[in-house]
Amino acid sequence: MKRKKVLITGAAGRIGRVLRDGLKEDYDLRLLYHRTVLPAAPGEEVYVASIKDLDKMVEVVDSVDSVVHMAGDPEVGASFESVYENNILGTYCIYEAAHRTGTPQVIFASTNHVTGFYETEGIYTTPEMPVRPDSHYGASKAYGEALGRYYVDEFGLSVHCLRIGTFQPVESVQNRTSDRILSTWLSHRDMVQLTKRSIEATSVKFGIYYGISNNTRAYWDIENARKEIGYTPEDNAEDYA
Repeated sequence: MKRKKVLITGAAGRIGRVLRDGLKEDYDLRLLYHRTVLPAAPGEEVYVASIKDLDKMVEVVDSVDSVVHMAGDPEVGASFESVYENNILGTYCIYEAAHRTGTPQVIFASTNHVTGFYETEGIYTTPEMPVRPDSHYGASKAYGEALGRYYVDEFGLSVHCLRIGTFQPVESVQNRTSDRILSTWLSHRDMVQLTKRSIEATSVKFGIYYGISNNTRAYWDIENARKEIGYTPEDNAEDYA
């Protein structure tokens, strides 16, 4: 069977680097960098560009089977100006480039901050509940989810939105300064698995999945990820508590 070609945007970021390492055995990788450019490994394709450059994104996205869109401003406290440029405009360019090139699938790095005010009020949260963003950052990712839904319905794209939790190494759980991470942790290998499951779940046209490990204290529901794409997280923050 021919190996799929997967584009990772934001490949120099914390998650991008882990995915690059975790996906390389199963897929041919195309990596998009912007300011930080890492040396290419054998077989990797490398592009350097801004996700805000639509014409360039059409070139970058062309001929891949899946776009794993990790690029953007990841700061919860980011200004509206920054999230507009990097998360709203940039994400539009990725979806539009996928549409123009006939690329079938985008996996979108969303965030738990799309529903942050449920957490503030101590409300157990499932993916189908209305969004309640806790920041301009959270609102920008909610827009990315909604825009993805539009591209699914209007143009037939497949979009999986991953509401990523606290993506940190094991040491961050062990040396935690608060217990929140025991509920919200997403381990490196579970992030890789969640992404792989999304890439392979070609029959799922649209999905929103919380990206956390199998945490005993979880207050975000991952049952739909288990049922729809076969996500079976291997780690539990409690084991390191």
